[in-house]
Amino acid sequence: MYRIEKAPETMSAKERVRRTFAFEKTDRVTIGYEANGAIHERLKQALGAKDDEELRQALGVDYRGVEPRYIGPRLFAERPDRIVSPVDGCVMRLISHETGSYWDYCDFPLKDADDEAFARFPVPNPDDFDYDQAEEEVRFWGKQYAVHLGSPGYGDIINSSGMVMGTEDILCHLIQGTPSVMDFIRRRAAWRLGLLERMFDRCRGMIDFLWLGEDLGTQIAPMISLPLYRERLKPIHKQFVDLASAYDVPVLIHTCGSSSWVYEDFIEMGVKGVDTLQPEAANMSPDYLAEHFGGRLNFRGCISTAGPLAYGTAEEVRENCRRTLETLMPCRGYHFAPTHSIQDNSPTENVIAMYQAANDLGRYR
Repeated sequence: MYRIEKAPETMSAKERVRRTFAFEKTDRVTIGYEANGAIHERLKQALGAKDDEELRQALGVDYRGVEPRYIGPRLFAERPDRIVSPVDGCVMRLISHETGSYWDYCDFPLKDADDEAFARFPVPNPDDFDYDQAEEEVRFWGKQYAVHLGSPGYGDIINSSGMVMGTEDILCHLIQGTPSVMDFIRRRAAWRLGLLERMFDRCRGMIDFLWLGEDLGTQIAPMISLPLYRERLKPIHKQFVDLASAYDVPVLIHTCGSSSWVYEDFIEMGVKGVDTLQPEAANMSPDYLAEHFGGRLNFRGCISTAGPLAYGTAEEVRENCRRTLETLMPCRGYHFAPTHSIQDNSPTENVIAMYQAANDLGRYR
């Protein structure tokens, strides 16, 4: 059985996260964690964790997410051998492979849809969520940890729309500005904004950051042009940032691929941090990010799930973490985390080496 030796701590997780967003010195870097199912279970076994929470504690994760549970009427029919999201209507099927499995989007209900289909497609009423239970969770977790609303897929447009119509369709509709699709996108954003406003109002002073997402890059280039982003997506993103800012809550936005081309617009909107930061992608290396955006954006991620963590040795993982920490820690505002979910092909000992490195090398002197 493994054990991660923790760094000495002189502040609470909540203080650590808040000071990191403010670019202030902390005792150590904040620590985040996301993983696919098979490696998640292997980690629990290796670290002797009885449940998910014990694993987060063993790894030293500094924050917990809260999401109000949908309790309204059924909007979408169940499907055999599928998972159907009760709020988004996206459909997923289980894909198995040699190291594990994952749920993949399929059967896109709005693929090649007409205007009427977009107008009829249901969106939840923000009143139909359990805010009492969510507030209780915020108060419970907030006693020990930082608390965030949202997630890497929250409030996004390209990904979440692509989940119900396919990526090709959403990109074509964005270029064309199809009125029925833009109305659909705005309706979906409106219920999320309504939910967030209710949570922010109930939990004033208790939410430590809002986590949004929008994948905007391939590995080598932007997915869309900057003018298209500014015309179609930015006004909707700004509504989320403005809402969080009104409650003095910093915004972290997840951006896969080569996405630094849009970071100046994020800064102008008031976004405080960017997440994932795949170092293999164009203009996304730690050196590039530190040079161009250090001190102006928090950075979360940059520990690649497609590099030594999956294909190297534990020693190579530690060295990769060391180089990343040495580059990004001087900027302040660095949150140690993987680039998206740790994949099932990652050796257990490599993941443990990653989190041991965060405790050994992520201390501020």
